[in-house]
Amino acid sequence: MMTPMRYVVLVLGLIISLHFILSFSHEDYGKATSISHLTDKIINNGPNPPYKTPVSDEYYHPSNDTVAHGRRANAAIVVLARNGDINGVMFSMKQMEDRFNRKFRYPYVFLNEEPFSDQFKEQITALTDAKVEFGLIPHDDWYQPPWIDEARASAARAEMVKNSVIYGGSVPYRNMCRFNSGFFYRHELLKPYKYYWRMEPDVRFFCDLDYDPFLVMQDGNKVYGFTVSLYEYEATIPTLWDTVKEFIHENPGLVSPDNAMAFLSDNGGDSYNRCHFWSNFEIGDLDLWRGEAYSKFFDFLDQKGGFYYERWGDAPVHSIGAALFARKEQIHFFNDIGYRHEPFQHCPQGEAHKRGRCWCDPGQNFDYEGYSCLNRYDRMF
Repeated sequence: MMTPMRYVVLVLGLIISLHFILSFSHEDYGKATSISHLTDKIINNGPNPPYKTPVSDEYYHPSNDTVAHGRRANAAIVVLARNGDINGVMFSMKQMEDRFNRKFRYPYVFLNEEPFSDQFKEQITALTDAKVEFGLIPHDDWYQPPWIDEARASAARAEMVKNSVIYGGSVPYRNMCRFNSGFFYRHELLKPYKYYWRMEPDVRFFCDLDYDPFLVMQDGNKVYGFTVSLYEYEATIPTLWDTVKEFIHENPGLVSPDNAMAFLSDNGGDSYNRCHFWSNFEIGDLDLWRGEAYSKFFDFLDQKGGFYYERWGDAPVHSIGAALFARKEQIHFFNDIGYRHEPFQHCPQGEAHKRGRCWCDPGQNFDYEGYSCLNRYDRMF
């Protein structure tokens, strides 16, 4: 004779067995009951962060001739590339045009530490009806500054190579990180603009974007937009947070009230949880970087030499800058922009996926995977 407890155990066993059978035999069931999906559901049932509210219909212009609507932001699409990146740039740009910019025709600004070739210019300008400008990066904005102790820097690079740190031995990569952190927005070609969209070679844009994200930024007083957030590689930034705390201690008045420190730190700023916005995609307000707070912040970091003595990336530097010097409501997750930069992607879910006619697999979505920081962004709201 079976006791009630044995009945309970038997029923639970049958339910668990059935769950595993359905998970393996029915792909949709497996996705619906995955940990990441359930986590997403739990978070969605809490207080909604701003991006959970869809963009208002007033911003949507499905017509192929949206330029005729007239209202535009003062913005440009910015691309840092070399001549050898032409195939990857064209891959990204063709998608940018097909999914968004053929309708809005925002200008492009291409930057390179060497002059662009005529072939590069011809192939790029053939892809768009928008204005395209090609700029040369000033020498001192790109190359390692002379006050860096090269013996110390080369020893640090050698140690990173020994420990298999990605780009650990690369000086050009460090030049790029420093340039993106503190100089791209100062370039002569960008001085006329207020907003920018950073585009890199070999990225994918999965969804039709029939509204103007620059106007959403402008009207909502947003200053920084992202699609992917994750943890930084700790070996590249061992002293970055100590330097940040030193800056805050010396300049407390520059830190914004109602900032996004909770995205960066789980203990009120005592330590860095390594969360950052992946800066290969950014839609931002150039005045955030041009302002007094970030300008002093970058100069402070630069003088410490961590771009070369370690391998400080522009992603954590931008993320910390935006989190400290803007209000948390001014940082926007572009939930409806499907985007992939290897190996991570954001694929819009549900109605956003349908409305954007996205071609990414909704099950391949980094938002709430274990290495993502989006849940920390959500919890701020």
